[in-house]
Amino acid sequence: MRADRLVSLVLLLRQHDRLSAAALARELEVSTRTVLRDIEALSAAGVPVYAERGRHGGFALLPGFQTELTGLNHDEALALLVAGSRRGAQAFGLGGALASAMRKVVDALPESYRATAAGAAQRLLIDPETDLLARRLVAEEVPDAVVAEVRRAVFAGHKLRIHYAAPGQSAQWRTVDPIGLVTARGQGYLLATKSGADRTYRLSRVLAAEELDEPAERPERVDLDRAWQERSTRFRTGGDQVAVRARVHPARRGDLVGTALAVLSEEAGEPDTDGWLRLEVTFQDARHAEWALWQLSTNAEVLAPQWLRTSLRDRAAAVVTRYGVPSPS
Repeated sequence: MRADRLVSLVLLLRQHDRLSAAALARELEVSTRTVLRDIEALSAAGVPVYAERGRHGGFALLPGFQTELTGLNHDEALALLVAGSRRGAQAFGLGGALASAMRKVVDALPESYRATAAGAAQRLLIDPETDLLARRLVAEEVPDAVVAEVRRAVFAGHKLRIHYAAPGQSAQWRTVDPIGLVTARGQGYLLATKSGADRTYRLSRVLAAEELDEPAERPERVDLDRAWQERSTRFRTGGDQVAVRARVHPARRGDLVGTALAVLSEEAGEPDTDGWLRLEVTFQDARHAEWALWQLSTNAEVLAPQWLRTSLRDRAAAVVTRYGVPSPS
């Protein structure tokens, strides 16, 4: 509806110093000619919109112009912004409606909060495609102090030092450039770069964090949703990563999930006849997979791949050979 589009146009102009007709057309998904007609309509209705000519010109509102959108505080608006799923809305033909709603949410904030909230979608993301799985997985416990420090660095655009324990390795300090935070499958992730290379860190493996007083190397605008999907795709198709199907005793499920890179699937319903759970998880490489399953001893059984079953069996046989079979008492 044109009325909704006019409101969206006003909100866009409030959130930016000025926007060109082409930029407004892209945001509103209409033609430039339609934008120009809408600008004329707003001006005729008494909205103080004006045009600035030149290379960096565009349309703008007179300073101090106010709309009547109120009622949300900063945290409420932030929660709505990070929970909004662009992919989910587009799947139901509601992409434009979601974008309009997000602009209204931002506009409902006091001026002092607006810049922070407007950038929330570039720094925080809840992956909607994992909602069903997330309901079945217990969210990993991450110390509040760690989460708070990481979040501060992400929003401040500062470099971050993290004491990170990679799978099968001792914890090490590393300095990264934060991009954003993602929650998926009940787990939190820090998207960052290190020495220019993309890195994804699981928050539950961050033992300590320290925000540095140094600007992070971060693109001015980031499509966090797209960045997460690209990294997830690379992760799933990584050449060295190993997918393992296993049965695990319920008491040790957390140990298996905690050492894996990700949970690909977990069979719904009751445990099998032995009371064990069946999961498919991924590991960084063959060495990581063997190390993780060996730690679980007889509390887990690898179902696939066969080479991992054989490797664990041979290792167990070597231990028996070394120490011998105990004599019957």
